[in-house]
Amino acid sequence: MSTGGTSLPDLLVSVDGAIGTITLNRPGKRNAVTYDMWLALGAACHRLAADAAVRVVVLRGAGDHFCAGADITELLADRATGSPSFMDANMAAEHALAMLPKPTIAVVQGDCIGGGCAVAIDCDFRLAVGGARFGITPAKLGIVYPPASLERSVRLLGPAAKRLLFTGDLIDAPEAHRIGLVDELLAADAIEARLVDLCTSLAQRSLLTQAATKEMIAAVTEHGVVSADLAETWAREVAMSGEMTEGVAAFQERRAPRFPWKGRR
Repeated sequence: MSTGGTSLPDLLVSVDGAIGTITLNRPGKRNAVTYDMWLALGAACHRLAADAAVRVVVLRGAGDHFCAGADITELLADRATGSPSFMDANMAAEHALAMLPKPTIAVVQGDCIGGGCAVAIDCDFRLAVGGARFGITPAKLGIVYPPASLERSVRLLGPAAKRLLFTGDLIDAPEAHRIGLVDELLAADAIEARLVDLCTSLAQRSLLTQAATKEMIAAVTEHGVVSADLAETWAREVAMSGEMTEGVAAFQERRAPRFPWKGRR
C-alpha cells in the first residue's frame, strides 16, 4: 500500500514505507522520455532526496520496457525564451539521479537504450530480467554523447563503453551482465522478490554510511583519491550523528539497530 505519492501523466512517484519509486509511464512509447518527463524526473529525485522517510529509491518503467531513450521527436523542438534546452533538462535530471544521496536501484526489463541506458547507469544497482536489451546509441544519430553521461559510462564499463558508443549496437542481458552493466540477472518471476529483499536490506543499514560511501566512491572514480576535506567533513558528521553509538549498542544487545541519522541538513 502506498503511503503517499504524486502522479503525473508520464511519470509516477510514490512512497511506500522506506521505498520511493519513480516509474517512467509511457508504455505505448516504450517509456521514451519527453522534455516534461526529464523535468519531472529531476524534481522527483530532489523530492525523494529530501524526504527523511525514504531510504531507497527505485527507478523502473511501466509495461514491457524500461526505457527506449529520450524522445527524439522533441530533441530539436523550439523552447520558450529562458527555458532549459532539451539537453539541459536531460542532464539536470541525470545529475539529480546520479547524485541522489541514497541507494538507487534500476529495475530493467525489455529495452534499456540510449537515455534509458544512461539513467540505469546513473543508479547504484541494476537488476535485469533475461530478455532485456541494452544499448548506448549516439552514433546512430550523429550526437556527441554528453560528457557527464560518457564519464559515468566509462567509470562503470571501462573499455567496454567504447564498443557500445562507437557501434550503437544492442547487447543482450547476459552480455550486459558479463561487462558489468547489470549487477544481477534474474528470471522474470524472481526479480520482484529480489528487489524487495535488496530494498529491505539497504533500508536497514546506516544511511550515513551509504551516503558517505557513495560520495567518496564518486571522488575516487573522478579524482583517484578521497580528499582530506571530504574525509574530515564525514568524520565530523559521524561524530555528531550518533550512528556509531547506536550501531555498537545494537550489536552488543543483539538487536536490530535504529540508526538516527536522516541526512545532512
